[in-house]
Amino acid sequence: MKKKTSAPAEKAVTSGKLLRDLRTMIVQARQDVARQVNSRLVILYWNIGQRIRQDILKMKRAEYGKEIVSAVGRQLSEEYGEGFTEKSLRRMIQFAGAFPQEQIVATLSRQLGWSHFKEIIPLADPLKRDFYTEMCRVEQWNVRTLRRKISGMLFERTALSRKPKKLIEEEIKALREEDRLTPDLVFKDPYFLEFLGLKDRYLEKDIEDAIMREMENFILELGVGFSFIARQKRISVDDVDYYLDLLFYHRRLQRLVAIELKLDKFKAEHKGQMELYLRWLDRYERQPGEETPIGLILCAGKSDHHIELLELDKGGIRVAAYLTELPPRDLLEKKLLEAIKAARSRMDAKALNMPQGGCRHAKERHRL
Repeated sequence: MKKKTSAPAEKAVTSGKLLRDLRTMIVQARQDVARQVNSRLVILYWNIGQRIRQDILKMKRAEYGKEIVSAVGRQLSEEYGEGFTEKSLRRMIQFAGAFPQEQIVATLSRQLGWSHFKEIIPLADPLKRDFYTEMCRVEQWNVRTLRRKISGMLFERTALSRKPKKLIEEEIKALREEDRLTPDLVFKDPYFLEFLGLKDRYLEKDIEDAIMREMENFILELGVGFSFIARQKRISVDDVDYYLDLLFYHRRLQRLVAIELKLDKFKAEHKGQMELYLRWLDRYERQPGEETPIGLILCAGKSDHHIELLELDKGGIRVAAYLTELPPRDLLEKKLLEAIKAARSRMDAKALNMPQGGCRHAKERHRL
């Protein structure tokens, strides 16, 4: 016969700290076990892929290699299930080829699951693979978020993608080895604001109102680490009051981020306005240990040459377009790739026109 628990004792257990602590212990233990299993599976799949690659490379015969994978896949799937079919084995081979260093895979396996790697492996560009891998690790994206970032062409929209290959590699290496996140990894262009539901005609206030309604989605588009502080932040200089549209704080960059919304294309006068806001924030709002505030001007359009002449990056100001309606993916991809190519061409031309001493100093700075 089941012994009944007295009502006072049951109430004390169910509402007390003991039960909460025990639940926490159980959940944490289950999560730890799941992480360990996941890590072992990732390493296993890498080892399988590496082992098969080694055998196939020894044979130096592509057709024979296909036969090996097919035969091994049939045998293993019969013994161990669908996780080891020919298709799965080919993915493991790609995995070992895309991530040739076992130690890096072992480190990543503690935070990224096999489902994460399956999204990253098909990316043909090694720089993109490394970018999404490290950003996923640092910002702890789930698989759904990673998939959305890739399909939304996050890499192509970052300022990082506009840099020469060597500088991109250096920033990703710093992210991998030091967890060092830079503004070029955080800010992007353009920003997708289609979730705001804005129609053909709207005012700046309409954008602000829509952002406040959709703050969660807006922060998702901005990226991990942004925290909302204020809307229409009053900035008083002498007897004049100015109002900053939106003020955020980025935890990893450890700095305030001022955002101004513009209905039209970027104009030179926007620079002076943002500079005033940043100087004021730096003097009156910046806390000890924080970095200098940075500004983001979101416009309906912009001229890259115009922005380059104003040297906005030196003042900690970023300018980006926003899209309230997304174009077809092929058109968006074409425009982004053109923008990347043009930006890299401008950087190359600038380097060629730099005095010899300037080039040497620039290279020394990059090494540092």
